[in-house]
Amino acid sequence: MNYLKNIALSVAALAFAVFTVTPAQAAPAVKNLILATTTSTQDSGLLDELIPVFQKDTGYFVKTISVGSGQAMKMGEKGEADVLLVHSPDAEKKFVAEGYGINRKIVMHNDFVIVGPPSDPAKIKSAKTSKDALVKIAAANALFLSRGDNSGTHALEKKLWKAAGLDAEGQKWYQQTGLGMGQTLSVAAEKNGYALTDRGTYLSLKKNLGLDILVEGDASLLNVYHVIEVNPAKWPKVNSAGAKAFSDFMVSKKAQAIIKTFGVKKYGSPLFFPDAGKKED
Repeated sequence: MNYLKNIALSVAALAFAVFTVTPAQAAPAVKNLILATTTSTQDSGLLDELIPVFQKDTGYFVKTISVGSGQAMKMGEKGEADVLLVHSPDAEKKFVAEGYGINRKIVMHNDFVIVGPPSDPAKIKSAKTSKDALVKIAAANALFLSRGDNSGTHALEKKLWKAAGLDAEGQKWYQQTGLGMGQTLSVAAEKNGYALTDRGTYLSLKKNLGLDILVEGDASLLNVYHVIEVNPAKWPKVNSAGAKAFSDFMVSKKAQAIIKTFGVKKYGSPLFFPDAGKKED
């Protein structure tokens, strides 16, 4: 009888262990999520505000890889990231059309500006458009620093040169850094050159640069950011649940409120403007 009693107790204990341990094992202790994003979201400090809130709310641990938008999408094409936060609309549409990304959502915008030394050797401050400014820079053989990294900023810059009817590559006054936005601005400051930059990164680094905003407000300088989930149909191992959670968070009221006020206290104006739910135009 004692033998049968012991067996019964063992079975009960085993059943208790199964029901108490299995739920904990079903959810991993650390849920990792890889975010590939443009350097401007990192250099401006915006992600330092957003990611801790997301992590606290969801339990995901975000590994942020800050590169140009082009490189971020290359990572997505290889299944090396779970979700993207980028600002290169033409390339983004191609990325989704080719099946690499899903659920592209508008998140926010700011704008690009052309900065340069206060002395403004090419006299671009009088230019009415970015096109006119680039023509003046080329005519003056004034030093222009390009990221040259296939980022969203670089893609727009190339588009602006083309609109101005100019081929800057190969010119002595045109130098490509191959670096992120913050580092490229530092090189421009060191060499007293011009550069195209998003306003947020510029404002966050302005006090250490000695560069002025010389051209702004041109419609062609609008800078729009989208969040895109990497397609799990192409890459089954991506963290699709985490990517969706991050995407949903970025367009949530909580995240949009953070974006709306980010930079106001320090710079007197926001560095980004929330756009969730708005139409692309």
